Amino acid sequence: MIEAQQSRGGRERPFILTPLIVACALFMENLDSTIIATSLPAIAEDLHQDPIALKLALTSYLLAQAVFIPASGWVADRFGTKRVFGAAIVTFTIGSILCGFSSTLSQFVAARIVQGCGAAMMTPVGRLTLYRSVERSEIVRAMAYLTIPALVGPILGPPLGGFISTYLHWRWNFWINVPVGVVGVILSTLYIPDIRNEDVAPFDAFGFALSGLGLSSVIFGLTVLGRGFLPSGPNFALVAAGLVLVGFYVRHALRVPNPILDLRLLRIRSFWASVVGGFLFRIGVGATPFLLPLLFQLGFGMTPFQSGLTTFVATAGALLMKTTAASVLSRFGFRATLIFNALISAAFLFANGWFRPETPQMVLLIVLFVGGFFRSLEFTALNALAYADITPADMSRATSLSAVGQQLSISSGVAIAAAVVEATRELSPGGELGFSDFPPAFFVVAAITAASALIFTRLPKDAGAALSGHRPPGQA
Repeated sequence: MIEAQQSRGGRERPFILTPLIVACALFMENLDSTIIATSLPAIAEDLHQDPIALKLALTSYLLAQAVFIPASGWVADRFGTKRVFGAAIVTFTIGSILCGFSSTLSQFVAARIVQGCGAAMMTPVGRLTLYRSVERSEIVRAMAYLTIPALVGPILGPPLGGFISTYLHWRWNFWINVPVGVVGVILSTLYIPDIRNEDVAPFDAFGFALSGLGLSSVIFGLTVLGRGFLPSGPNFALVAAGLVLVGFYVRHALRVPNPILDLRLLRIRSFWASVVGGFLFRIGVGATPFLLPLLFQLGFGMTPFQSGLTTFVATAGALLMKTTAASVLSRFGFRATLIFNALISAAFLFANGWFRPETPQMVLLIVLFVGGFFRSLEFTALNALAYADITPADMSRATSLSAVGQQLSISSGVAIAAAVVEATRELSPGGELGFSDFPPAFFVVAAITAASALIFTRLPKDAGAALSGHRPPGQA
């Protein structure tokens, strides 16, 4: 039985408040996960380490997320969304403080693990809180606000990290999370509803071990693939071992009544389309924040700050989307929107492959702006459709499974893009990265993104009608 307690003092929460509180927390996480990449050289110099060794800080964060995300739904059901979401923000903020005070590599990696544990609970539990506290008719609007951090963070992170590391100190990249975290804890304590399940199934410890080891091996292996962190042989072996463990988990999950990641939810057509189609779509989107800064800096000779200012225009398109998502879905419905929008988004990713040093700046900005709009619209539709037919009792497990799929898709996107760039560089004379090495990567991820439209064609025409308000012609 799921119970939702009123906010303190019985005060009523405005609709916009819960989405914004959750969105701010997710923005902090998304910003932090990308801001560190720009600061790695400065951190390595200050800690007297090789920059390559600092990749441990990136991978340890991802490993912590991969291990604990599957448990997030059960923990939220057991202890309540208010308590878990607030604790996740506190954990993430403490990890940020520890990162800023780190003086050795081991301290820095340990602090990043603390951050990753907080992020593993913050993202899925934040979404779960939103889905359970917002009226179904308002979910699309709420998703529009929640989509912004996923797009703004990766784009804003590199220029902000470069600016802080250049003009202040790299430690401030982590300390800026502290005031955001403090405000987030206060607002979540006051206004986030306390939703919990009074009939919680026993914790699936064996499934937790299998999924944690398998997913962490796959995500770690995909993330460092082609980056020189591990030799190629052990790297592929790690991914293969992870896939074997994931296979054992699938066998386990289909045999026990309450697995930690309930794969039986994929039998729900709308959820299956959101997870599987979203996986393909996010491969292209996950590769974009990786490819564009490299193209602009290594291929076009831009500074990190110039590159960040150029890519940031996509954020403006994403912000514009939140005012139009509900009306678009009401007019065309989820099925048509997801199919055609996936193809349009893929076309703009494909267009990125035609960027050249002599391409007019205005053309770059227009392509990035419009592409950001359509990618954000697809995100909003995918996140809303996932829960169109999920019962309240299954909401927490659906949130965990969806979050795992998103983590895998983004890691896969970066790995595929990096592999294509490396292969293109090997075939080019000189071996130095130039702008001509990037177009094939954009073309490949754009093709994968376009393939997601095939998944969405299997949706019924009235999919998610209760959320969008759309009624196909001839239907009452």
